[in-house]
Amino acid sequence: MTGRNLWARAYGAPWWHLLVLALGFLVAGYAATRVVDAGIWVGFVVWFVGAVILHDLVLFPLYSAADLAARSSLSHTPHRGRPAARRRPRPTGRRPAPLNYLRVPTAFSGLLLLVWFPLILHGAEPNYRAAVGLSTIPYLNRWILVSLALFAASALLYVLRRLAAGWVGR
Repeated sequence: MTGRNLWARAYGAPWWHLLVLALGFLVAGYAATRVVDAGIWVGFVVWFVGAVILHDLVLFPLYSAADLAARSSLSHTPHRGRPAARRRPRPTGRRPAPLNYLRVPTAFSGLLLLVWFPLILHGAEPNYRAAVGLSTIPYLNRWILVSLALFAASALLYVLRRLAAGWVGR
């Protein structure tokens, strides 16, 4: 047995996986030392634990339920009671799944909102104005425009792929 096969069998992944994992731990360790050196480790731990709890107990069930609802509403299974003659014929080309074209822009829009919500929702107005002398008013409009652009690009890509799938079968 070669060294590569022995490594893959013992570790379960390629060698570069362990290298990337070690580099990730080094970066996290460096960040932890910077937090401790700055003297803000208690606030960081509280924030980190709060973020984990918020995600696992609130956000994860919400976006899982939304995804389940979207999957059930976009399901392509034909109604069992319909006669076979009235069903539409299946296309010969592979049609893209529409749900993925909703998931991606929703995820990016939600991530932008999660990262920038104090500015988008004007919660940081006094601190932001004191720090940089500007208002937080443009952030909501910009977030909406970026979200609209993400959904528009995703819809355009879906239409193009749907058209391409239709042409493959011809």
